[in-house]
Amino acid sequence: MDFRLNEDQEQIKSAIERLCEPFDDDYWFNKDRDGSFPHEFHQALAQAGWLGIAMPQRYGGAGLGITEAALMMHTISATGAGLSGASAVHMNIFGLHPVVVFGTSEQQERWLPPLIAGTDRACFGVTEPNTGLNTLKLKTRAVRQGNHYVVTGQKVWISTAQVANKILLLARTKSVEECKGIEGLSLFYTDLDRSAIEVHEIEKMGRKCVDSNQLFIDGLRIPVEDRIGEEDMGFSYILHGLNPERILIASEAVGLGRAALRRAANYAQEREVFDRPIGMNQGIQHPLARSWMELEASHLMVYKAASLYDAGESCAAEANAAKFLAAEAAYRACENAIFTHGGMGYAKEYHVERYLRESWIPRLAPVSPQLILSFIAEKVLGLPKSY
Repeated sequence: MDFRLNEDQEQIKSAIERLCEPFDDDYWFNKDRDGSFPHEFHQALAQAGWLGIAMPQRYGGAGLGITEAALMMHTISATGAGLSGASAVHMNIFGLHPVVVFGTSEQQERWLPPLIAGTDRACFGVTEPNTGLNTLKLKTRAVRQGNHYVVTGQKVWISTAQVANKILLLARTKSVEECKGIEGLSLFYTDLDRSAIEVHEIEKMGRKCVDSNQLFIDGLRIPVEDRIGEEDMGFSYILHGLNPERILIASEAVGLGRAALRRAANYAQEREVFDRPIGMNQGIQHPLARSWMELEASHLMVYKAASLYDAGESCAAEANAAKFLAAEAAYRACENAIFTHGGMGYAKEYHVERYLRESWIPRLAPVSPQLILSFIAEKVLGLPKSY
């Protein structure tokens, strides 16, 4: 069992670090202040071919696995870009996985190359205001009318909808009363038509430069050829993207935690109080040492889950555990970074307060820690279902 990166993976890490160098702490500080989307960063990754790291080579992607994609996302976050940088490209990595697996060759040819090239930007429309994580109860309705569907409903917490021109949309094509099991929802990838979709940005705690939104959909017409797979089977298709998403956000969380830990350790060596560096004090050392261990342990779970996924093996428990552990480790590392800086940790110029605000994202999304614990209890430990 070899825990070292292989030569190709080391090259990926080095290349991403070099690409991120111009996008330094000041760049992300300014993006956090003015809230503008990091177009320059997105285009730099697109032009270097990284947006298609896990996409098929025949459409311009690199054809690599989730292990390499997780490494890339971790590296982006760890440079100090944090969740602002990672979220700007997150959708490209996992979002259209249902198209790769279930789309027709015509759909793949039409949709994947523009996404990989960065000319298309997509958002992911699943969550709704009144259903939360109970996805099978979604209410947004898609009614078939000839060669089109007409969609009406609402979505919430939809990232990048301010800048996207495409939407991966899950909508109900059969009433809940008629449904059995996981049927009744259909998956579409279509134009984000702003004449039929109102996009309202949600002001939020962190990651200001990557927008989050509520969508009001009224009479959106979607051609039948923009439906992925069979009607009523959309939920089963998005399930194929859930584990990769958990792995990727876990790797981003570890990167964020490591960025915070690096800043805290550097500050502890430089800051002197009572004629000695504060890093000489065990009250400073021990929390940071604990965070290092927690981040290392969660990182190992990330790569265990990624390696299982790439090997075609079951990884749901590991992917969920990685997301849970990494999110908690990142949060504590960011919190410890602020404590290490003392009062200056509350000042924006030291960056760690931004890291702490962003560390809430992997704790809350895309699935709550409580639901992960319930999942592990049921699926791994064999306890009765509690939800």
